[in-house]
Amino acid sequence: MTQRLSAGVPACGGTFKETPEDFEVEELPAYLPSGAGEHLFLWVEKRGLTTADLGRTLARHCGAKEDVVSWAGLKDKQALTRQWLCLPAKFEAEVSTFSHPEARVLEAKRHSNKLKTGHLKGNRFKVRLNGVTDTGAAKAAFDVLTQRGLPNYYGEQRFGVAGRNAELGRKVLIDHLRCSPFEKKMFLSALQSSLFNALLEERLASETFDQALFGDVLKKHATGGEFVCTEPTVDQPRVAAFEVSPAGPMFGPEMTASADSVHAAEATVLMKNRLDFDCWKNGGKLTLGARRHYRVLLQDPAFSIASPSTVQLSFALPAGSYASVVVDELLKP
Repeated sequence: MTQRLSAGVPACGGTFKETPEDFEVEELPAYLPSGAGEHLFLWVEKRGLTTADLGRTLARHCGAKEDVVSWAGLKDKQALTRQWLCLPAKFEAEVSTFSHPEARVLEAKRHSNKLKTGHLKGNRFKVRLNGVTDTGAAKAAFDVLTQRGLPNYYGEQRFGVAGRNAELGRKVLIDHLRCSPFEKKMFLSALQSSLFNALLEERLASETFDQALFGDVLKKHATGGEFVCTEPTVDQPRVAAFEVSPAGPMFGPEMTASADSVHAAEATVLMKNRLDFDCWKNGGKLTLGARRHYRVLLQDPAFSIASPSTVQLSFALPAGSYASVVVDELLKP
């Protein structure tokens, strides 16, 4: 990220994730288990483990194949996290004897449907920054985000080691690079995400991050409905009220098309990366396309100073948005 919304505020100094307890993540589910059905939902807490690590360990304990365990979203390894996992209810007895030094089952409840990827509203975060040298700067940067919204960048973890996944995605799309289905999905998603980030950086640099431009695709925060802006003076009050926001492209043939100078900017980013609007058809169902808000609201934000060199933040974000972007705005590494 070369452009930050809080660029006018100095870096606060400090470190993040010295211990897993410096980063707490609690999943906000799309629904809760009903108490009856053929699937068993587990509310689990883990520390220093990836979600996949815990899923594999749980499956082995139950004597089951790894793919019987599902989840709505992946959670960080270097964190203390709570989320729902799911597996067939026939393993209920085995689950009752599960024990792990870095994980525990807090609740088990049946449900009629299997938990699938994306079945969550968002996540609630608690962040602790240590060694902070300017708590005033930390507060000022956090206030900018609470007032104007968080730039909805994809975090660096989306792009793999040295950010190579996006270039591999281009090779899959254009050069038909052979790879596993899992890798293909990951690489193509990284490519789409990289282009979205590039356009978001342009909006921040031009100070149009929270402005309705003629030709913008504006997306409603409450429902996800989309429309093309033809009267910026009419739509800008809705942007100011955080009812709608400009939405950038996750490129693909089914995404809502922008117009005028906004469309030209999107075409230019594609051209710089030796791509065009038609090539996304090569990705099939993996690159159908969509629109993503350029900004999201920090929900229930709170800031406190725990000690002269320690600050604590808490906030919630919708699914797919990254707490690491909040930390980046404060630390400015």
